[in-house]
Amino acid sequence: MNYRHAYHAGNFADCMKHALLARILLYLGQKEAPYRVIDTHAGIGLYDLAGIEAGKTLEWQDGIARLATPLAGEAEALLAPYRAALADVAARFGAARYPGSPMLASLLMRRQDRAIFVEKHPADVHLLEENLGRDRRLKVLELDGWTALKAMIPPVERRGVVLIDPPYEVEGELAHLGQALVEARRKWSGGIFAGWYPIKDLAAPEELADFLRAAGVPKILRLEMLIDRADDASRLNGSGLIVINPPWTLAHEAEILLPALAERLARGDRVGFRCDWLAGE
Repeated sequence: MNYRHAYHAGNFADCMKHALLARILLYLGQKEAPYRVIDTHAGIGLYDLAGIEAGKTLEWQDGIARLATPLAGEAEALLAPYRAALADVAARFGAARYPGSPMLASLLMRRQDRAIFVEKHPADVHLLEENLGRDRRLKVLELDGWTALKAMIPPVERRGVVLIDPPYEVEGELAHLGQALVEARRKWSGGIFAGWYPIKDLAAPEELADFLRAAGVPKILRLEMLIDRADDASRLNGSGLIVINPPWTLAHEAEILLPALAERLARGDRVGFRCDWLAGE
């Protein structure tokens, strides 16, 4: 593996992904019944922005550091659960620590909810277990994420969210995401599935969208944020999240949150967002 998220933790893509994940978890928590979180490519759960890896790229300076001051209006209110988790992490671990999705989920879950965090690299599994501490709600598995996705659904709980966030260092992984999302939804029709992907140019994400439009799966929401013009495929210019069975509130929330984040996190002068349905009811 030449990819380690420690180099990229807290960057603009993390800000988008984690802010939206927090909105999904907040929605799930509105009903008393328990829900399940499944994170197929979990990483280590907690990152040191003052560490060697983050110091080599400094991507967090154009990400979470730019959110030090509030956004305008309703967008800031929508960041509240994300901000609460960040504050909790800062209080417990120090101001330079940034939560990965497992830590974020663990902080927003309730006592009755459960989570499975999957990571295939033994050293990262150990760090994830160490970072999460002893918590009976949480289970860490050393397993390939794609294999786990097939084996872990449907869970006992009828409600929940599956986050699929692979490293995208293997050719064809974006197409693999599309196929995995479709197959997973067919196994667990009531689950929420959130698949993250990078945007370097617009061609590959549009191929994914075309595949999903033709898949015959209902309720597919596409959320994208560009922080620069997408004409240089050698760099990360934006990020996207495909959400199947999204909370009914998510599209409206994203239409407020994504443009505010894009403006604040912009690297160039060609920023934008997209919030559209690839498949409706």
